[in-house]
Amino acid sequence: MAQVLFEVPQESLLAFKGSEEQAGREVLMAAAVKFYEIGHMYSGAAARLARVPRTVFLTRLADYGVETFKYDKDEFEKETRLA
Repeated sequence: MAQVLFEVPQESLLAFKGSEEQAGREVLMAAAVKFYEIGHMYSGAAARLARVPRTVFLTRLADYGVETFKYDKDEFEKETRLA
C-alpha cells in the first residue's frame, strides 16, 4: 500500500476536535466521496480508499450530498422498464 503524507495546519485540526486520526479518516472519506462523485473511482475503489466497507461508503454518500446511484434519463427509463 502506498503512503501519502501531507501537512495540516493546526487550526484546521480544530474541526476534528484536534484529533489527527479523525482528521485522517475524514480527509480519506471526503476524497473518496469526491472521486466517486466526479467519476474517477467506482464505489468499491472509493470505499477501499476510505478504508470502510462498500455498504458503509454508499450509506455515507448522503452525508456529503452525493447521490448513491447516478442515472441519466435514458438509463433511468431503461431500468424502470426492466423493473
